[in-house]
Amino acid sequence: MNKAQLIKAVADKGGRSLTPTEAVETVLDVMVRAVVAGDPVSVTGFGSLVPHERPAHTARNPQTGDEMQVPATRVPQFRAGARFKDLAAGRTAMPESGNCIQKAAKTPRP
Repeated sequence: MNKAQLIKAVADKGGRSLTPTEAVETVLDVMVRAVVAGDPVSVTGFGSLVPHERPAHTARNPQTGDEMQVPATRVPQFRAGARFKDLAAGRTAMPESGNCIQKAAKTPRP
């Protein structure tokens, strides 16, 4: 699911009639449902949520030292987008206003 598909899914669930709280909850609900279904969710500039398979393995109980089998599982994994990483690391200045994860407008070539 990409950003456009996410916007369409939220619009289908109420669109402009949603309160801010309902809008945020709907976005999160759509994202969680997509990841649970096995689909990655990618929002350009922000990042991606992807289902990640963890294989079965043997672990050790730190209190007793006993070995135990941990079954295979699927967990969500977040990968921050390049713009988000640059802002967080201080490589890019945070804009005073506007959308901070959109790329800056390209300047026309002379």
